[in-house]
Amino acid sequence: MKVLVIGSGGREHALVWKLAQSPRVSTMWCAPGNAGIAAEALASNGTPVQCLNLAAENLSGLLAFAAEKRVDLTVVGPDNPLAMGIVDQFQEKGLRIWGPNQRAAQFESSKAFSQAFMEKYGIPTARSKTFSLAGAAKRFAAELRGRCAVKADGLALGKGVLLCRSEEEAFRAIDDMLVHQKYGAAGRQVVIQELLEGMEISLHALCDGRVSRLFPTAQDHKRVGEGDTGANTGGMGAYSPTPFLDAAGMEQMADRILAPWERGCRGEGIDFRGILYPGVMLTRNGPKVLEFNARFGDPETQAYLMLMSKDLLDLIDLSLDGGLEGLTKDFVASYFRGVAVCVVMASAGYPGPCEKGKVIRGLEEAGRLPRTKVFHAGTARADGEFVTNGGRVLGVTAAGATLAEARARAYQAVRKIQFDGAQYRRDIGAKALGSAT
Repeated sequence: MKVLVIGSGGREHALVWKLAQSPRVSTMWCAPGNAGIAAEALASNGTPVQCLNLAAENLSGLLAFAAEKRVDLTVVGPDNPLAMGIVDQFQEKGLRIWGPNQRAAQFESSKAFSQAFMEKYGIPTARSKTFSLAGAAKRFAAELRGRCAVKADGLALGKGVLLCRSEEEAFRAIDDMLVHQKYGAAGRQVVIQELLEGMEISLHALCDGRVSRLFPTAQDHKRVGEGDTGANTGGMGAYSPTPFLDAAGMEQMADRILAPWERGCRGEGIDFRGILYPGVMLTRNGPKVLEFNARFGDPETQAYLMLMSKDLLDLIDLSLDGGLEGLTKDFVASYFRGVAVCVVMASAGYPGPCEKGKVIRGLEEAGRLPRTKVFHAGTARADGEFVTNGGRVLGVTAAGATLAEARARAYQAVRKIQFDGAQYRRDIGAKALGSAT
């Protein structure tokens, strides 16, 4: 089977790495990929994964390539191509592609759409309203005493959510989006959502257009600094599973969130095939959805795929072919083993401007540790060496029988890797261990 993976980050490296283990894959490309992806090879025949000089948003170029090479399956990693309608375009040409179509991708590409859907179908969420005028937005933010999340309606590279705890902060965030247009087209409309308190977790559900099956829970760490301080980022680390939901809690998630979501999709005629990723706050009044995403999380994917003991390609086939009903709801026990922790190593200055081209050392030593994999995100090759090429550089990921074991192993690997200005959080997974560091 010939497979094309679209994207260039740590999530896509994890997808390539896992798919490359399938005995059914004979050729694989990644567009555009990164230096770590280019170093992967297929288990079936040792053939290297080929990176293509095609951007993830170059839909016409990707479509032409897939048609010319007769690609059997295309796997879409990032949100932008999905929102642009890459699935629809591939399907019109008879090409098999995994991910939600453009209409289904609205769950992520439009927070206003997603919020209205949740309210219509009784999915528990925060009190919110949508605005395009700053004055009206500020009046609602004042009703919430400034304790709110100001969210760009559209896609903003995972950074279009500003958490505010005072009217001054909320008004500044509203002005940044609606007046100063710092988020461009993504911020022409904003969703103002009451600030929920509790423990935040990531849910991921595999969907086939009719039914869905939950993965284990995960927890991302969005803020750049320890103790959830500093600026919002695309994610500084994750672990899975979390200890915050038992089997009964997961059943509650399926009943309160997935069941009405599936019912709503049927009612609206939305055919969602791929990964639905709700961010959920566990409040004193029960779980509430913060927002929906329409693809795998990054860095949650790195943790998930370290734990997956079976062929990812089989799950993708079930999702595409409407076959999830035959997969028991407790499939997690047979597909995922142990605990995994991913620690993101980022460039100095991230999530702001970053210098590139810093030589990365210690990758081989880290990769030799047991049950450890270093996934590349913002990397390139220069003069035969790996160098930094973006904000989030590496996702250092390790698995173990317990969270403590996986966490210790991941940080052991982090300490073996050096590049100028490297920054990382030292408290990934600490909430689950009940400690601060």
